[in-house]
Amino acid sequence: MTRALMSSALMTSAPVTSAPVIKGTRRAWRWLALALALTLLALPGLLPMPASAHETSLGVLELREVRQGAYMGRWTMEPAFGTARIDLRLPRQCFVQLPQVLCGKQGLVGPITVGNLGANMSAVMIRILPMTGEPHSYTLTSANPVATVMAAGAPTLGTWLDLAPTYINYGIDHILLGADHLLFVLGLIWIVRGGWRLAKTITAFTIGHSLALAAAAFGLIGVAERPLNACIALSIVFVAVEMVKDLRGQPGLTARYPWAVAGAFGLVHGIGFASALANLGLERNLLPPALLFFNIGVEIGQLGFVLLVLALIAAHRRLGAVLPAWGAVLPAYAIGTVSSFWFLGRLLRMLAAT
Repeated sequence: MTRALMSSALMTSAPVTSAPVIKGTRRAWRWLALALALTLLALPGLLPMPASAHETSLGVLELREVRQGAYMGRWTMEPAFGTARIDLRLPRQCFVQLPQVLCGKQGLVGPITVGNLGANMSAVMIRILPMTGEPHSYTLTSANPVATVMAAGAPTLGTWLDLAPTYINYGIDHILLGADHLLFVLGLIWIVRGGWRLAKTITAFTIGHSLALAAAAFGLIGVAERPLNACIALSIVFVAVEMVKDLRGQPGLTARYPWAVAGAFGLVHGIGFASALANLGLERNLLPPALLFFNIGVEIGQLGFVLLVLALIAAHRRLGAVLPAWGAVLPAYAIGTVSSFWFLGRLLRMLAAT
């Protein structure tokens, strides 16, 4: 399941030279110019739109502990449409009948979410005021819908087991819904030849984004989200250009030093993964297990995507399907066009926000 396998699946049985596929640099730039022109035509749809009269709102729910395991809830800021339609979900040991919340001896510990965030409500902030200790605030949005409240002290084994399903699933969802990350991985699969070499390249990407994810989550490094997202899109443009070079028979940096390129861009993508954890309201002592399980989920999703792509390549070869010679360039230009569209759109959003 290597680059050679992909070539044999996509090309006709007769030898195809690079000349009919890409006639020199001038023709390649015409394709890129056309892709950028289409991108510019679509950019007006990316510009920020004025707020509508029914814009979503923020709600603030305060849960004050009145005795052990018993809380009284009140909205200090109600959403514009009222509170009757809010689907509040507290840990399984809690019985919710606002204004009363009963959680027993275990207390209000575990995941909190609001099930219907999105169309009618932009965010909910939940403030927990225990009888002893510091109050905590958790902001839930449709992009970051889960916050986990932890008991005082270090995480126990039971806490870790409670966190595992929530954050593993969250990591899987994040990578599978992150088309930009998946397109970058797809570009690596396309360029790198050799099964073992591909495995080492994907491993380098994994190590890079895992290190950056941990460093960003613990606050050791930090990059503004909008410029970072633009850089992630630009990294995919880079891979698309490398794919075109590879088709010309001119190996680029990715073909010659795949581990270095994958590891370097893995650092950038890892900081992007960390943004998924930034707004969950995680307490410091809860961060290590949450980070571990989130990263496991990301790796499960990424591995599943890689295996799916390799399985499709193998099936394509086994069926003996034949595509036109010009079809070999389509993946590179498709990835380049989409990622250029994302980059320019994110760049305009960043400039509009300044």
